This record gives sequence, C-alpha cells and structure tokens, in this order.
Amino acid sequence: MRASTVRALLADGRTVVNGWLSADSAYAAEALSYAGFDAVTVDLQHGMFDLGSALSLVQAVSAGPAMPMARCPSLDPAVIGKLLDGGAYGIICPSVDTAEQASAFVAACRYPPTGRRSFGPSRGLLYGGRDYVDQADDTILAWAMVESVEALANLDAILATPGLDGVYVGPNDLALSLGLRPGTAAPPPEVDEALARILSAAQRAGVATGIFSATAAGAAEMAGRGWNLVTPGNDIAILKEAAAARVATVRGSAPAAGGGGGGGY
Repeated sequence: MRASTVRALLADGRTVVNGWLSADSAYAAEALSYAGFDAVTVDLQHGMFDLGSALSLVQAVSAGPAMPMARCPSLDPAVIGKLLDGGAYGIICPSVDTAEQASAFVAACRYPPTGRRSFGPSRGLLYGGRDYVDQADDTILAWAMVESVEALANLDAILATPGLDGVYVGPNDLALSLGLRPGTAAPPPEVDEALARILSAAQRAGVATGIFSATAAGAAEMAGRGWNLVTPGNDIAILKEAAAARVATVRGSAPAAGGGGGGGY
C-alpha cells in the first residue's frame, strides 16, 4: 500500500503542515497539493460542496504530492466510509465529545475485526494499492476533534481510545463552547489554557495533536509549542490575503481588513 507521508512525519517527530480546502475547485485542490503542504484536507463539514464533489476533490489532491485527508460533516459511518473508499488517507471527525463517540469514530475507520468499516474500497485500491485492505487499518489516520466543554471534561478518556491516532482542535468552536467570542486574532486566555491542557494530555497519552490557525504566524507559533500538525488557514483565506496584498502593492496602500472566508474551525 502507498505509504502515509503524514504518518511517517509524525513518527519522526516532524511538524506536518496541512492545507485546507473549502472551495469546490479541483484546480485549486490540485494547486494546493503542489504548493508544498504535507497533506490537504477536504472540508466536507464547512466546505461549499457536497459529498460527490468532495470525492472529486480528494482525487484532485491525490494528483499532487500532498496526502489527501478529509473532514467528515459528523460522526456518520456511511459518509466516513465513502471518503475512505474515495482515497482519503486520514479523517478528521468533528464534535467528538465522549470516549464512546471516539470509539465509534475509530471503528468507522477500521475493518473488522478491529472496527466496523464496510468492505468496498473502490478508489482506495487505485490510489492505495492492491494490498489496501490488508494495510489500511495501519495506514489511515483517525483524528477526533476536541472542541467543546464536554470534550474537555472527557479528554483523558477520549485520548485513551484504542486506535485513535490524533486529536484536532478548532479554536473557534472551542471558544464558542466556552462562552467566548470566536474569530479573535489571538486565542483568549481561557482558550489558550484549554489548548495547553489538550496538548499536554495528548503528549502524555502518546496521541498526535493537530490544530487550525487563521494565520501562518499562528500556525508557526503552535508548531513551536509542540503541536504535531498545523493548518495555516484555508484556501479562501489564503486567496483573499494574497489578492489583497497584490491590490495594495499596485495602489501603494496597506491591505484592507476584511472578514469572512477565513475560518478558524
């Protein structure tokens, strides 16, 4: 089976830089894959596309060197199975608040007897290789999102879930759950404290950590703190930022501030 470059980087203790795709553009997906990211995640939760388009975007990412991953919209084994059958090499699952949900998520990513994934790898065989079914459970990465007060209360139990590869944090949803305003330039102290707690607990448990940052500087800071996988904004935020900078250069002015499309999830 085609090796997981992200799993190899994690095993070597190196930082994984993850792209994030929210636009329904195979061209953009392929371009991000060639931009130098170690992985590109197709966001089916908040991305502006449906499952059919998401599978095409996974294919487009696969055309380049980045490893294709996907965020499912919810803990739905059928959708998770479709994304894996379509060639995703990692799944990020939102709103995993309990150990039971974490266990169900891992089971959706693994074949029996370890899990409950249905046989039908489809494109997984094309991208992964003929021995995909034999090797998939040891290759596919399962990331549970810890983004609520309930998940924080159950953090140690979630981290103890057999087969869970990593936890991934969306700071804005975590802020909302804590009763705070999302979308701030820097995490409020309460969010920062929760992030430190998640990072420390995951390191003790030997579970990988991932986090979304609205900016490249924020992602670099999180990598410096020890987060294993960092996402420096999504495709639309990067496009807007680069476009605004070019307009400002032509006009000889500072880039205009603007909201929307950045995503801190």
